[in-house]
Amino acid sequence: MPVIIGIPREITEGERRVAIVPAVAEKYTKKGHKVVIEKGAGDASYFPDCAFDDVTFVDSASEVYSQADVILKVQTPGDAEIDMMKEGAIVIAAMQPHRHPDQVRKMRDQKITGIAMELVPRISRAQSMDMLSSQASAAGYKAVLLAANLSSQFFPMLTTAAGTIRPAKVLIIGAGVSGLQAIATARRLGAVVEAYDVRAVTKEQVESLGAKFLQLEVDAESDGGYARELTETEKHKERDMLADHIAKANAVITTAAIPGRQAPTLIEKEMVERMKPGAVIVDLAAESGGNCVLTEQGKTIDHNGVLIHGPENVPGMLAVNSSEMYSKNCQNLLELMIVDGELKPDWEDEILAGSSLTRDGEILHEPTRVLVEGESK
Repeated sequence: MPVIIGIPREITEGERRVAIVPAVAEKYTKKGHKVVIEKGAGDASYFPDCAFDDVTFVDSASEVYSQADVILKVQTPGDAEIDMMKEGAIVIAAMQPHRHPDQVRKMRDQKITGIAMELVPRISRAQSMDMLSSQASAAGYKAVLLAANLSSQFFPMLTTAAGTIRPAKVLIIGAGVSGLQAIATARRLGAVVEAYDVRAVTKEQVESLGAKFLQLEVDAESDGGYARELTETEKHKERDMLADHIAKANAVITTAAIPGRQAPTLIEKEMVERMKPGAVIVDLAAESGGNCVLTEQGKTIDHNGVLIHGPENVPGMLAVNSSEMYSKNCQNLLELMIVDGELKPDWEDEILAGSSLTRDGEILHEPTRVLVEGESK
C-alpha cells in the first residue's frame, strides 16, 4: 500500500512557509507514494500549484485530513484540524507543546500520533532532520538584515570625500546556529563583530568567522548542545561583563533561546539606557519572552533613542529557503518510517522515540505530559 502524504494550507496567521516543496514532492511520488495537497498551500512561500507535478490537489483541508496517513505541517495543528484527522494518523509539525497544551491533550484523546520536529534528538544521525538548526540559520541571517535596516548608520567602513565612516560595532549574544549565522552575515556586511556565549566550546567557531569572542570564566554547556541555567553568581558576572560591551555596540542581536522554556533575560533596562542613541537591539527570543527585559513581541519600541525590535517567525520571512530546508527535514524523518514502500515506523528507534509527542492515546514526552496531566500520583 502506498503511503498517502497530506499537506494542508497553514492556518496560523502570518505563517508563509509550507511543509513540502516541488522537489521533495517529486521524490515521494517517484517512490510510489501519493501526495495530496490543499490548493494554494504553497502560494505564500512562492511555490504555486503549477510548480508541482504528479500530485493530487484538493479543494479543502478536510479532504487532505480524511485521506492522509501522514500529515506534514509547519505549525501546530489547531483544534479544528485535529478534529478532521482520522484516528491513528501521524502528523509531523513543529508542535511547540509548551505553548499548545490543549492541542496536545486533544491529539492524545483522539489517538493521533504527533511527531514534534523540535524534539528530534540532536545526534549525528539526525542532523538532516534537525529543523531547529535549519530554521535558526534563516533566523540568524535575517536578524542581521533587520538590524542593518533599523540602524541609523552604515555597517561597513566607508571612505568618502566627506571623510571616513567607521564600521558599526555589532554584538551577537548566543553562538548557536542562529548566532553563528548572524556573525557570518554581520561580517559580510563589514561590521566589527563581537560574540558571547556561556559555552566555552563555541570560542573557536566564533573566532573562525572573524569575530572576537567575549570570554567569561564560566562553562555552562549541557546535554543537547544547549546552555544550562547559570547560578545567581554566574549571572551577576555575566551581566557585568556584557553591560560594557552592550553600551559600546551599535547593534545587538540576541539569540539565547531554549525550546520549551522561557528565554533568559540578558539585557536589563539599565543596560539599554547606557547604549548610544541610534543603537538597535534585535531580539530573536521575543516569542519566548525575550532576552531583553524591554522587548515586546511583534513590536519595535524606542527607549531613549534605542530601538528594540521583537520580531515574530523570522524564518517565515525567508519563506522560500526556509520551506525548502524544512521540507527536507520532514522528508528525512519520514524516510525512517517507511520500509519497503509501506508505513512501518520502528518506535524504538532513538530518533522516532525522542520526537514522539503523542501516540496510542498517551503523551510520551514527559515534560509535556507533566504540563498537561500533572505529576504522576
